[in-house]
Amino acid sequence: MFQVRIHGRGGQGVVTAAELLAVAVFNEGKHAQAFPSFGSERTGAPVVAYCRISDHEIRAREPIMEPDALIIQDASLIKQIDVFAALKPGGFVIINSTSSAEELHLAEKISGSHSLAILPATELAMTHLGRPVPNAVLLGAFSALTGVVSLDSVTHAISQKFKPKVAAGNIAAATAAYEYVMKQVAAHA
Repeated sequence: MFQVRIHGRGGQGVVTAAELLAVAVFNEGKHAQAFPSFGSERTGAPVVAYCRISDHEIRAREPIMEPDALIIQDASLIKQIDVFAALKPGGFVIINSTSSAEELHLAEKISGSHSLAILPATELAMTHLGRPVPNAVLLGAFSALTGVVSLDSVTHAISQKFKPKVAAGNIAAATAAYEYVMKQVAAHA
């Protein structure tokens, strides 16, 4: 089973990101489960959502404590809460930020065994959507970094969820993020 924990703030589409990821992998014939965990339910408050992906039926219902992958939609959370708690060795980390790994002090938090992608997801969302909602953008990055789900499945899930104009912007942003991360991966290969 592949487990993903998504950290962000209310209003950034954290819950929708988990749902879109679940639909994308379900469309590939896999089993998926997505669910949120709320503290105070207000815009700007920290929010966590989870997604499990498996080739077999998923019976677990508890929060994901040891994720294989983290998607961090708001880099300011790195200083506020331990978003990296119990990340599995060799796991994947995707961060929405314009800062470098050094500026984010990631060497103190993750090891060299982790695969890392840092991208300006909010800026990509603004360019393609005109709104600072990085959720679908980061799913494109997730597809590129992990290979767990194809970009086609992500874009298909987006087109199922949103009206055509919004879907088109999200698909363009997710595709741009995919290409951005693929360039990072190629540069480090």
